[in-house]
Amino acid sequence: MAELTYREAVGAAIAQEMRLDSNVVFLGEDVAAAGGVFKTTAGLLDEFGPERVKDTPISEQAIIGAAMGASMTGLKPIAEIMFSDFFAVCWDLVANQIAKTRYMTDGQCSFPLVLRSANGGGSRFGAQHSQSIENWAMAIPGLKVVAPSNSADVMGLLAASIRDPDPVMFFEQKSLYALKGDVPDGEHVESLGVARIARAGTDVTIAALAAMVPRALKAAKVLQDQHGISCEVVDVRSLVPLDTQTILDSVTRTSRLVTVEENPRLCGWGAELSSIVAEELFWNLDGPIVRITTPHIPLPSADELEDAVMPSSERIVQNIKNLVD
Repeated sequence: MAELTYREAVGAAIAQEMRLDSNVVFLGEDVAAAGGVFKTTAGLLDEFGPERVKDTPISEQAIIGAAMGASMTGLKPIAEIMFSDFFAVCWDLVANQIAKTRYMTDGQCSFPLVLRSANGGGSRFGAQHSQSIENWAMAIPGLKVVAPSNSADVMGLLAASIRDPDPVMFFEQKSLYALKGDVPDGEHVESLGVARIARAGTDVTIAALAAMVPRALKAAKVLQDQHGISCEVVDVRSLVPLDTQTILDSVTRTSRLVTVEENPRLCGWGAELSSIVAEELFWNLDGPIVRITTPHIPLPSADELEDAVMPSSERIVQNIKNLVD
């Protein structure tokens, strides 16, 4: 085992796949010489050279357009959009071209590409640089959507995304970049579309994603130690494909579901998951499904306000106490 930060795992996964496959290339704004604005890709230019690691102009449309063309002609590009909010600038290419052209050409064109981005709040970047946009992506047929919560999953799921024949949107929660964790030695690849039981429990299922997973785990420990409530924490990891079986199996055991999502409440991924559980397991439930979310507001940049609106471990504890009592 090696201990890597979340940001180091990003670079390690890209390097692993570039060493294994000469068709993997990497492009984005300040990703080469500067090593990325979040220092996730330091050293890649030195190892792989400017033919495979390319700095681009400050143009999201150019970055995504180049990646799309490269994937259509046999390469496996990884394209970085610095902040996920900036996908709004190039959303036509993502939603109307990349997501649909394989279907519209009857498979004559394929898109083995990864669109990486720093996603989510908690870092005081304000409303235009802190959005959590997984729900934008999962609403578009033809895209796979992945959001890891720890270093091992960053490496394993990013490697799997690079190898996948379909376009994958890979969201790295920026407030987790300094988080350290163990990563298996040697070649490490996970499977897309498989949730992970992060903590076993019997009373409540908590489904969480990315930065909400460590908050859910902290809350689960408090609930067990102080209130005798046993929570099973499911790290969803992949929204498309969505591992409904693992989540349904968990809710069957616990009879209660709480979703913890950083997305704004309206149309978040937790609403879809709640709908699935209500349809499949209505008579198994011992209480209402509870969604813990960020309000439907632009995210504040002031420390106290940002902390107040994002789901916290304290809010998770209180909501679950109310549910079980």
